[in-house]
Amino acid sequence: MAGRQCYHCKQWVEPGEKHDCWTTTEAALTRDLTEDLQDAWQRLRQTALTFGEQRIYASHNCIMFSRQSCYFFVRPKKSFLEVCVFLGRVVKAPQIRSVERASKSKRVHFIQIRHRDEVEAPVTDWLREAYQLPEALAARAMTKPRKRVAKSRPSRKQEHRSKPAKRG
Repeated sequence: MAGRQCYHCKQWVEPGEKHDCWTTTEAALTRDLTEDLQDAWQRLRQTALTFGEQRIYASHNCIMFSRQSCYFFVRPKKSFLEVCVFLGRVVKAPQIRSVERASKSKRVHFIQIRHRDEVEAPVTDWLREAYQLPEALAARAMTKPRKRVAKSRPSRKQEHRSKPAKRG
């Protein structure tokens, strides 16, 4: 056998050839998209850049958009872009295919984008909300009253044992 097929990316790898499908680029992930999906991708990326400072990077089969943590990512598929947005609430709308709990305070919303015109409100509003979520969660944590920890009291048996016996 002259080579092998990579389990992850299904690419044919010749013996001795370097292959690292885990490290990828935006260009590699978006190269095979249709013209409509390319346009939609560019509009998504440009919209996200207007929000402010962030890091955009490719990771395996996703393109991540993050500040301190990832606030949304895109999985380019053959017929659509799967946009996964992290919000602090559940949104019910026709654009949202499903919602899953991502953590105690975040829900991930799955959206399928097929055309550039779909990258507009309310989708762009949800992206902005996700970008601003860290500040919202921090503000919510500051206004939440802290739970008071009650001092433990000894049980009656412990109180009885600790009292000196009366003599006399």
